Amino acid sequence: MKFSILDLAPVPEGAETATAIANSVDLAQHAENWGYHRYWLAEHHAMPGIASAATSVLIGHIAGATRRIRVGAGGIMLPNHAPLTIAEQFGTLATIYPDRIDLGLGRAPGGDMAVARALRRSLDSGDGFPADVQELIGYFGAPRPDAAVRAHPGEGTNVPVWILGSSLYGAQLAAHFGLPYAFASHFAPAALDQAVEVYRRDFKPSPHLDRPRFMLAANVFAADSHAEAMRLRTTMQLAFARLRMGRPGKLPRPVDDIDAEIGPAYRAGVDEALRISAVGTAAQVQRDLAALIARHAPDELILTGQIHDHAARLRSFEIAAEVCADLRAAA
Repeated sequence: MKFSILDLAPVPEGAETATAIANSVDLAQHAENWGYHRYWLAEHHAMPGIASAATSVLIGHIAGATRRIRVGAGGIMLPNHAPLTIAEQFGTLATIYPDRIDLGLGRAPGGDMAVARALRRSLDSGDGFPADVQELIGYFGAPRPDAAVRAHPGEGTNVPVWILGSSLYGAQLAAHFGLPYAFASHFAPAALDQAVEVYRRDFKPSPHLDRPRFMLAANVFAADSHAEAMRLRTTMQLAFARLRMGRPGKLPRPVDDIDAEIGPAYRAGVDEALRISAVGTAAQVQRDLAALIARHAPDELILTGQIHDHAARLRSFEIAAEVCADLRAAA
């Protein structure tokens, strides 16, 4: 089993975007030394607390600051882009950093309808996502001299493509195309069990993959004491509640009493959305992750965690790396 990191390049309260990007580079360098397999970044737009909107640009920046770790998108919201554009961007990245670039694809807008219009995204009811995925994968394949459109750079790079999702749609599509599948259980776990079942049951071997490959996403808030880990988690709880209230902002500082900040009704909904989490000391995190692995049998675990203080975030992922090494040894 492999263990990886999903990063949103969070912009903490009291800091600027440049600090967030520098923090992500620092975390990626540490992650490489700690033995993580991948470092993924996600496309979100018009959110002051997230600095990964220009995802391919940031991927190139982080790949250039590291040596071995795979770097990729978790993911690119493909309906926001022409498939050829993404093929050229990731083909360029794969040419500069051979065998290190991944491309996860989602179909959500990564923002509201105003953002979608600003991105020139079509707002009609048709769903061209499956065709766009096929077109994009075709650009990465073997050179076709007779093709009307070719990706330069891009063709022949065979960039690994993943389907991302939080519903049965992504599971069905990944199974149909024979592609690896990553489920967004770190914030939308409701359909997790059914989606994994559908993906594994309906998977069709393809030139890309001969058997299902499933990645599970989980939040981690690890610290040297349980109380500190619980306090670190309040940052993500508060950020998620504010997003649901329509008040997104920079990544909040942790608080001592989360109920006093968001109220029990929002707290219940937030905690349900974030229930795929491991929180506490190394021993507690190991128990939580081991239980997730035992239940869902993922081929890979990708960890995330929105923590305000960069030093505390580093420490959380360091503890998680130690836990993952123990889990790998046990497996």
